[in-house]
Amino acid sequence: MAKERAKISRRAAEAAVRTLLRWAGDDPAREGLRDTPQRVIDAYRDWFSGYQIDPAAYLRRTFEEVGGYDEMIVLRDITFESHCEHHMAPMIGRVHIGYLPANKVVGISKLARVVDGYARRLQVQEKLTAQIADCISEVLKPRGVGVVVDAQHECMTTRGVHKRSVSMVTSRMNGSFRSDARTRAEFLGFIGIGSGGAREV
Repeated sequence: MAKERAKISRRAAEAAVRTLLRWAGDDPAREGLRDTPQRVIDAYRDWFSGYQIDPAAYLRRTFEEVGGYDEMIVLRDITFESHCEHHMAPMIGRVHIGYLPANKVVGISKLARVVDGYARRLQVQEKLTAQIADCISEVLKPRGVGVVVDAQHECMTTRGVHKRSVSMVTSRMNGSFRSDARTRAEFLGFIGIGSGGAREV
């Protein structure tokens, strides 16, 4: 993906924005829109910076001196902003992560960075949920991982059916979070969701 973007100059990207402004019915040369293409491209660099990031790299520095701690670790309410890959509309919400360490733990800020690394790409929520959980499973190799994502989709609230105050909840349970109902229930209890409140992907 990064190589594909490198083939497209900033000038070409800004020209594409001007084309869209004209298509929408406005004049990209008028004062209020003159600098809009540059601003849009700067915003895209931020919104889609996840394509330049390897989220797994954040998890490779771990800590083993934890006094034998082997109970569940939960990080709740990690806010994120992403964009729906179908309409490029914002998708805004929260991620909850829980894992049962085997013999190492990771700094909690690194879990938030993993979320951002995947969220700052064009996404669907189901894929985002699976990517976060599978990355943690593959790199940390814990006994189990649970991820729940709760998000609102602007492609539903600002267009189409125009339904506000609707959020979608998805979950991914790996290892003991999938095989052990008590572990799963403990995690969902920590994040304040009943055992039937998340849709697994």
